[in-house]
Amino acid sequence: MKNKVVVVGGGMVGAAMALKLAKQGAQVTVLERHLIDAQEVLANAQIDIRVSAINRFSESLLDELGAMPLLRDSRIAPYHQLEAYEQPNNTLLFDREEVSQTHLGHLIENKLIQASLWAQFTEHSIEVEQVKSAPVALEQNIDSITLHYEDKAYQADLIIAADGGRSQIRQLAGIGVTGWQYQQACMGILIKLDAPQQYKTWQQFKPSGPIAFLPMQAPYANLIWYQDGAKLASLQSFSNEQLKEQILEHFFELPGDFTVEQKALFPLARQHANQYSQGRLVLVGDAAHTINPLAGQGVNLGFKDVAALAECLEPLEDMGSTQALKAYERKRRGDNLAMMSMMDACYFGFSNEVAPLKLLRNGVLKIADQAGPLKRKVLEHAMGW
Repeated sequence: MKNKVVVVGGGMVGAAMALKLAKQGAQVTVLERHLIDAQEVLANAQIDIRVSAINRFSESLLDELGAMPLLRDSRIAPYHQLEAYEQPNNTLLFDREEVSQTHLGHLIENKLIQASLWAQFTEHSIEVEQVKSAPVALEQNIDSITLHYEDKAYQADLIIAADGGRSQIRQLAGIGVTGWQYQQACMGILIKLDAPQQYKTWQQFKPSGPIAFLPMQAPYANLIWYQDGAKLASLQSFSNEQLKEQILEHFFELPGDFTVEQKALFPLARQHANQYSQGRLVLVGDAAHTINPLAGQGVNLGFKDVAALAECLEPLEDMGSTQALKAYERKRRGDNLAMMSMMDACYFGFSNEVAPLKLLRNGVLKIADQAGPLKRKVLEHAMGW
């Protein structure tokens, strides 16, 4: 059986991919530049400013991989409601009760998701090797694929590139991308609230860019602020106290008083690989598609890639089967493209002050909130079902 797999990149999606295939019997090696001690990360009280809105599909995958129980014992925050609006009198509100669920998803720190997955590696005999330099060559033949670094080569039946939006493996393979940089940037701001646990995450669309509130485990929350890159760059130089004054001018629905704990700038880009596979190489997660983080769907799309690729590979004697890798792309390309386009429609549709469009979009939100079965379908899609 040809089942030797090398996963390049041990982030959230790469780690999940490694575990999923190891559970299916593959011999898996993970190559990662920055090694972590999973137990140390899980025990660390330091809050990570990078968070993900994990939907119910992703939660089920993390449960299957043994990660979710560790996360439930760590810092985790369920959210019960999702709200989007431009004007307070025209809101689109999704509630757990509309789908008879206890919650819609969880807000979890990225480092905790990664660590909870890494904690399962030993049990499933996954090898982890640190690579300190960039790969220099990728060599393929009918029976195998070899990834070369300056000091070592890794031969496998399948190589999975999970090394992010700037994937070096994708570039080595000569796989191009289409996409663009957005004109705005995004600032994440970790705050400590003087308020009880919050269960609603919301986004408000403004001409200068959207803002969002992501409730983490009390007393923390994450604010997302889209704005002109130069404006955010100047805000980054502010003291925490000065930044708080700016937040109070732009964020109107924060519960209680707060202090600013951390801040970080994140670039905004959309890109889509022209193909998801080449021979015995396949792309997953951000290496295949980078989405506007407006609704926090990036990692959820990556986890859907994991499930789809594993499903296509499960019955095979040869995990590097070109036919299976092409089937995976057919499963995922359309869904990924649809989500990317929907996020762009929201981003561009609400990022201007053209009067007719402003009237139309607020009317759409109001109608959508009263759409009954259609609204339920949209909510189920957001949950990953």
